[in-house]
Amino acid sequence: MGTSGSAARHGFWLHSLAGSAVAIALALAPQLASADEVGESFWTPGSFGSLAATASQPGFSLTSTYYHTSTSAGSEVARARLIRIGRVTGAVDENVSAISVQPEDLATITPSYTFATPVLGGQAAVAVSAIYGRKRTSTDALITTPLVAGSFATTQSRFDTISDTVSGFGDFSPQASLRWNTGVHNVMTYVTGNVPLGAYDPARLSNIGIGHGALDGGVGYTYFNEQSGYEFSAVGGVTYNFVNPDTHYQSGVDLHLDWGASRFLTKQLQIGLVGYLYNQASCDGGSGNRVGCFQSRVAGAGAQLGYTISMGELDGNVNVKAYKEFAAANRPEGWNVWLTYTLSPSESTSARPAAPRRSP
Repeated sequence: MGTSGSAARHGFWLHSLAGSAVAIALALAPQLASADEVGESFWTPGSFGSLAATASQPGFSLTSTYYHTSTSAGSEVARARLIRIGRVTGAVDENVSAISVQPEDLATITPSYTFATPVLGGQAAVAVSAIYGRKRTSTDALITTPLVAGSFATTQSRFDTISDTVSGFGDFSPQASLRWNTGVHNVMTYVTGNVPLGAYDPARLSNIGIGHGALDGGVGYTYFNEQSGYEFSAVGGVTYNFVNPDTHYQSGVDLHLDWGASRFLTKQLQIGLVGYLYNQASCDGGSGNRVGCFQSRVAGAGAQLGYTISMGELDGNVNVKAYKEFAAANRPEGWNVWLTYTLSPSESTSARPAAPRRSP
C-alpha cells in the first residue's frame, strides 16, 4: 500500500510538471519575441542542455564553463544603447542608423551540492554561479536631428563612433532544483535569480553585470533510454525582471526554452543537436524607458559533443556546444560557443554521465 501510494504521488508530480513544461513550450512557439534593456537579459539562452532533468550523484560537484559569443545588432538596439549612455535624447523625430558589434568572453564557476535525502519524493540540489569576463562593444552611428531655422525645416547629421571594453566579475546567480525519475522519464523544476553585484555602469556601453535583480523559474523534461543511448531534453522558464535602480528601466517578462537531443555512441561519447527560443511576454516599462515596448526575438540551433573521463571516485565530463542564432529583431544576433567541464562523484557502472545542468 505504501509503495503504490508513493508511486502514485511520483506519477502526479511527473504529470503535473510535464504538463507545465508543455504549456510553456506552447506559449513560446507562436511568436518569437524578446526584449530587455539594450538587448541584454539575465537568462543566457542555451544554459540548459541534454540530460538537464536526469538525477545526479549525491555530493559536491564543480562545473567550469568558458563562454564566447560574437554578435552584432542593428539600429534599434544601437539606439537604445546610445540613449542609455546619453549620446541620443530618445526623441521620436531623431533618426539613428547604426550597427553595434559585441564580442564577449566569460568564465563561470558553479559549485553545487546534491542531497542524498529525498525532498518531496525527488532529488534536491543547490548551486551558485560566479562569473568573470571581458566584453568589448563598439557602435558606429549616423544620427540625424531635425532643425527649424525661421520658416525653413532642415536636418543636422553627425557620425558617432563609440567603443569601450570592460573586464571584471559578473553578477551572482544562486539556484535550487528538484528532480524526479520514473524509468526513462525524468522531470525537474528549478528556481534561480540574479544578484546584481557585477561590473556595471549605465554610462558605459559594455557591462558584465546587468544592473538589476531578476527571478527565474521553470520546469524541464528528459527522455533517456540507456539501452538505446537516445536522449531528448527540454527546459522552459520564465524571468521576472526588477527595476534597474540606476536607469529606472524595467525589462519585460521573458520566456525561454532550451533543448537538446543526443545519442551516446559509447558510455563515454555523446553527440547531438541543441537549440533555444527566447521570448518576451510583456513590454518593457519603468519611468526611465525611452524606447517604448522594444519587442524583439532570437532563436539558435547548433551541435554538441560530450565525453566522460572516469577517474576512480570522480567523473570528468567535457561538453562542447555551438549555436548559430537567427530570426533576431531588436536583439543582438550572432554565434556562441560553450566549453564546459564538470567534475562530479562517479556514476554507477550502469549509468551514463550527466551533462552540465546550468552554465552562466
